[in-house]
Amino acid sequence: MEKFRLGKTDMMVTRLGFGGIPIQRLTELEAVKIVRRCLEHGVNYLDTANGYTTSEERIGLAVKGRRQDVFIATKSGARTREEIEKHLDLSLKRLGTDYIDLYQFHQVGDFPTMAKVLDPENGLIKVFEGFKKAGKIRHIGVTSHQMDVAKALVKSDRFETVMFPFNFITNEPADELLPLCREHDVGFIVMKPMAGGMLENAAVAFKYLFQFPDIVIIPGIEKLPEIDEIVALFEGPHRLTAAEKKLMKKLTDELGTRFCRRCDYCQPCTQKIPISMVMTFPSFVKGLPPDWYLKSPWIPAQMAKAADCSQCGECEARCPFHLPIREMIAEHYNLFEQIKAKYQV
Repeated sequence: MEKFRLGKTDMMVTRLGFGGIPIQRLTELEAVKIVRRCLEHGVNYLDTANGYTTSEERIGLAVKGRRQDVFIATKSGARTREEIEKHLDLSLKRLGTDYIDLYQFHQVGDFPTMAKVLDPENGLIKVFEGFKKAGKIRHIGVTSHQMDVAKALVKSDRFETVMFPFNFITNEPADELLPLCREHDVGFIVMKPMAGGMLENAAVAFKYLFQFPDIVIIPGIEKLPEIDEIVALFEGPHRLTAAEKKLMKKLTDELGTRFCRRCDYCQPCTQKIPISMVMTFPSFVKGLPPDWYLKSPWIPAQMAKAADCSQCGECEARCPFHLPIREMIAEHYNLFEQIKAKYQV
């Protein structure tokens, strides 16, 4: 499988990687089979996170005896030195390794968080740099969903990679972020190539991304035929057909008006509703086991706030994509309540 240099890391990674969220829903045996099928196809970049419940352990089992053949990327969403240290130790244990190839700050989504990470005196990046010096991690990256923050993170020149949503609906990175990454030699990792499960046509989704040769795409894989199909697309013609271009436009027109980019330009909400989280709740339902979000220490409480929407409309006035936010908040809150009732939570 074709490889390229992932920014300053100098890691020669396959253009197709593996996203470790969906394997949480599988049995351990099924999950290990999925990861090993990816390895059989030549995929050498595996992405997971401390917060993905069983994902790290299952990847660790799958790569046992083949650690030198793969690059493992994981993440920590902790925001204190002590919690980050706990997360790294736990990730190393779960993955069955003594080093992480790429360790990432998970979801740096606003400028106050960025300041906390990069503070010259006590920035959390110093903790990561200490891990790197000790040999526990080899490279430092960051993930984000907010364009202005992501661009500032790249410009800081403190990170070797950035992970950001990118697909033919959320296509802003092509013009705004990817050129900046190239300028600063920051590796670009694509999350949500299928728009968080909103896109079902893999051919159109991946052929759009194939035009960018210096990105690693990490679809979440849950079934063996899924990875087989995507690999076949990589090996086949990359040019979009006329019919596929027509379908891409149709899907963009249909989904673009109801697809939240989590840019948070809609905030602040007068009722303190976490709008982007509520707007993307269906992606949790599609991609994660119910226990992950129903028994989360924070998601149920945040979703409950959606009931307080005052219908003021200020969020919609600020949304650059003109989404029907009030309507979608109500729909997603009702979905949350239905799922709670189904599982008697």
